[in-house]
Amino acid sequence: MTEERRKFKRLDLDVEIQLQCISEGDVTTEKYLRVEVFNASEGGLAFRTPYELKVGSCYDTKLVIWTKEEIRAIIKIVRVTEKDGRFEYGCTFVGLAYYDAMKIKIYQLLRENENITE
Repeated sequence: MTEERRKFKRLDLDVEIQLQCISEGDVTTEKYLRVEVFNASEGGLAFRTPYELKVGSCYDTKLVIWTKEEIRAIIKIVRVTEKDGRFEYGCTFVGLAYYDAMKIKIYQLLRENENITE
């Protein structure tokens, strides 16, 4: 059995988010990208896209959660792998309101409870 090394539990998602690039000098560009998020946690998220992005770059994000609320956060890309012509990115939240992190945590707990009772 392997030991879980992650600080936060991952939540499987199948949603798209909008990314807005923040370039050097904290100047925001007008370039918006849509990407496919496949998991999220209180600490960050992972997504797939055909776009090649730079590790270390930061993006302003808009993530619509299950309640149809929009969570805004700043993410930083910390890892990338290429798979079948698409890129998979791992990101950490570098700007996420505490109450938005709690919304993600509550959803995780609800999903875990559904899996236990099924």
